[in-house]
Amino acid sequence: MNVQIIADSASDLPLDFFENTGVILLPLGVHLKGEDYEDLLTIHSKDIFNEMKAGHTAKTSQCSPMTVKEVFTGLAEKGRTALYVAFSSELSGTYQTAVMVANEVKEEYPDFRLAIIDTKCASLGCGLAVRRALELSNDGHSLEEIEASVKNYAEHMEHLFTVDDLEYLARGGRVSKASAFVGGLLNIKPLLHVEDGKLIPIEKIRGRKKVFRRMVELMKERGQGIDNQVIAISHGDDLETAEELKAMILEEFSPKEVVINMIGSAVGSHSGPGTIALFFLNKDL
Repeated sequence: MNVQIIADSASDLPLDFFENTGVILLPLGVHLKGEDYEDLLTIHSKDIFNEMKAGHTAKTSQCSPMTVKEVFTGLAEKGRTALYVAFSSELSGTYQTAVMVANEVKEEYPDFRLAIIDTKCASLGCGLAVRRALELSNDGHSLEEIEASVKNYAEHMEHLFTVDDLEYLARGGRVSKASAFVGGLLNIKPLLHVEDGKLIPIEKIRGRKKVFRRMVELMKERGQGIDNQVIAISHGDDLETAEELKAMILEEFSPKEVVINMIGSAVGSHSGPGTIALFFLNKDL
């Protein structure tokens, strides 16, 4: 890499992506049944989803400031130029911590060139921005060029997602217990998106299949240049449904690639098993 790319585990990219590309991973914290774990490194999201189905609740925390400082200091000592593509600041304190730590490290290493982007994206919406940064770095672009391009890319990232059970959103305070109860009885599925980094409900739809048809409809309405894009689907331990959504999309579009990956422990602790999320650009970049 011309510029060292850094990403956190809330980008929901698989571990082998980091191992194979050299992108540095900053793991978010997960607390489950009295134990602390590092997302993607010491706990798998499948374990989280199984525990949530059994009635347990996982809590999450931002990436350890000590870990962030070790990474930044190590790069500064080597004279590397770096870019951190961060999870939305509206959903985690990791971005703010990284900015604070970067300022500390730059006091000791004033020549250290590091940029930090608040993508305002989540899950593979952030993951696609990381992939974009890596591609540009490998092509030899400068830090300033990559930062500007990835910022623009992230600003035009659409997130559409639904959850299998409103109870998980209720546990996290996203909907009321009463709404979750009624939603379960009526088979009502919420459709949400991300607006300025925040999770915003946009519609309630009766029936799982109808939700996915609506997601494809919204992709038609909001998307631009889909056939020139890499799009992504993340899922809460439901690969079969993710593949069904992919097939529905391929009936309407011919994207360059469709990336599918399981939602990580940090994001999955809030969204729950059965979540399906779709990511694409609303501008032809």
